[in-house]
Amino acid sequence: MPLTCFIRYQIDPFQRDAFQAYAEAWGRIIPRCGGELIGYFLPYEGSNDVAWGLIGFDDLAAYERYRAALRRDAEGRANFERAQRERFILREERSWLQDVAGTRERRRELAP
Repeated sequence: MPLTCFIRYQIDPFQRDAFQAYAEAWGRIIPRCGGELIGYFLPYEGSNDVAWGLIGFDDLAAYERYRAALRRDAEGRANFERAQRERFILREERSWLQDVAGTRERRRELAP
């Protein structure tokens, strides 16, 4: 059963660039450690302090393997430490979602 880890971040809006650099680093780290990075998303309009990250896994066993790889990854550890040191993430919440078959990675059929 494919799963998605949905991470909701409350960020310091005055450190948006720091969070963006943090998210961009995960763009290298997550795939290397076995996660399927769906994406990180910064606020654009509306709330200026909420960001999201979505990471896919085949199942919870794949997530556990990812966590073990992440603990061994020097760049991953450094990215976590930077976030703690610079305090641009004020709060983090994780939810686990079951993917609905046939709804992910669907290409647009008509140009808008």
